[in-house]
Formats: sequence, C-alpha cells, structure tokens
Amino acid sequence: MAEFSKMEMYLLLNQKDSNLWLANIDLSQVDLTGVNLQGAFLGGANLSGATLVEANLGMANLTKSNLKKADLDGVFLSGAKLVEANLSFAVLDRGNMEGAIFTKADLYDAKLIEANLKNADLREAILVRAVMKKADLRGAILSGANLDGADLAGANLEGAKLTNAMLKRADFRKANLNGADLTGADLEGATMPDSSTSL
Repeated sequence: MAEFSKMEMYLLLNQKDSNLWLANIDLSQVDLTGVNLQGAFLGGANLSGATLVEANLGMANLTKSNLKKADLDGVFLSGAKLVEANLSFAVLDRGNMEGAIFTKADLYDAKLIEANLKNADLREAILVRAVMKKADLRGAILSGANLDGADLAGANLEGAKLTNAMLKRADFRKANLNGADLTGADLEGATMPDSSTSL
C-alpha cells in the first residue's frame, strides 16, 4: 500500500488542475472515493486494489496502468484512454465509459453490470468471463476482442462491431444485437437472444 502524508492526500483529493501528471505513481490499495482526476495523466500508474467509487476520470490517460481488482463502481471514465491497461477482476458496475478507449486492455473476469460503454473502443480487449449484464454497448467496437464465456445477458449491442471477435460460450440471452456486425465472429457454444440453447 502506498504511504501518503495527510497533506499529500488532501492535495490529491482536492486538486483543481485538470491536467495533473501522475505517471507511474503507486496508489495501490488507496481509497480515492469520489476523487476528481479528470484529464489527469496516469500512464503506467499502479492503482491495483484501489477504491475509485464514483471517481471522475473523464478524459484521463490510463495507458498501461494497473487497475487489477480496483473498485470503480459508478466511475466516470468517458473519453478516457485505457490502452493496454490491466482491469482484470475490477468492478466497473454502473460506470460511464462512453467513448473510452480500451484497445488491448485486460478486463478478464471484470464486472461491468449496467455500465455505459456506448461507442467505446474495445478492439482486441480481453473480456474473458466478464460480466456485462444490461451494459450499453451501442456502437461499441469489439473487433478481435476475446469475450469467451462473457455474460452479456440483457446487454444492448445495437450497431456494435464484433468482427472476428471470440464469442465462445458467451451469454447473449435477452441482448439486443440489432445491426451488430458479427462477421467472422466465433459463436461456438454461445447462447443467443432468441433462445436458451447454445449454437
């Protein structure tokens, strides 16, 4: 766990600069509930196990950051850049990630229940066993993503691009796939919206 003085934590939690530079900082296990880090540069930061409930990380750059097992329930990540970030086992339920860039990010077994991922870029992301029930993925790009065993029950994937995605054993029950592009996708064992049976 990172050690911060009371003054350092106060300054971090109450900063007004929307362009804060925190590259490679170690904030593992730190409680940052409600923190405003909008537009901050957190490339390579260690936020593993951190609590970022309802934090504002809109437009932040979290490229190659470590958010493994972080609690980001209700987080605001709209327009954020999380290229190659590690979000495995993270909780992002009800988060707003509209337009966020998760290219090649690791979201293994992450929880994204009722998350807003509208127009998000998840190309080649690892979403194996991710729970995305009732998530809004309208217009999202998931080309080449691995969603093996992912739970997308009730998710809205209208107009989403899933070309060449790995969708083996994925659960699409009650999901909206209208206009979704599944060209080249591997749907072996997937449960589709119009039935409870697997392909």
